[in-house]
Amino acid sequence: MQVLFLVHGFSRRRNEKESFKNLRYLAIKAKHLKFILLPHKAAALILKKRIGIPFSIWFMNFLFQKVFRLNAKVPFQVHFTSAVVYGKGIFLGRNVLKSFALSGGCYIQGGNGIYIGDDTIFAHGVQIISANHNPRNFSEWLDSPPVRIGCRCWIGVNAVILPGVELGDDVIVAAGSVVTKSFKTGSLIMGVPAKEVSQNMSQ
Repeated sequence: MQVLFLVHGFSRRRNEKESFKNLRYLAIKAKHLKFILLPHKAAALILKKRIGIPFSIWFMNFLFQKVFRLNAKVPFQVHFTSAVVYGKGIFLGRNVLKSFALSGGCYIQGGNGIYIGDDTIFAHGVQIISANHNPRNFSEWLDSPPVRIGCRCWIGVNAVILPGVELGDDVIVAAGSVVTKSFKTGSLIMGVPAKEVSQNMSQ
């Protein structure tokens, strides 16, 4: 009887040990397979880590651009509430793509070309217009120099930048400003039309 009890106890402990091993194995397996079982979470993590765009926004942008063909001719991702006219080209420096994907309600018109330098950001509702309509024929654009925006600039909500404007590096454009002329490096500008209110913002 005592031997039977010992055998039964040993068998029970062994079964418990095996059960624990199985549970541990399943837990480890689940941990390693979670990205396979939940691919949308894996994609979200990669997108946010690598390019700083939440998966939900990336997916909506993709849907409107690739399926509904909004901004279909633009070779980079655009927020689904924005409109981009590619025109003669929009040339982007490093890390500028994020603003196009994240900032909604923008109108970017590259009729005469737009150049934006590295690490420049812009907020929602920004309008950058590089060409005016011909007053004698509204279907044509007037030629003018391209819009050039330097590196590390910050363009605030609902700011408007008009044709021929050149902004140096480290320029800050206050929200709601209308920029009608060029400004040098390190300027803080605001107002309608925009005026320089401070200098050496880069220091």
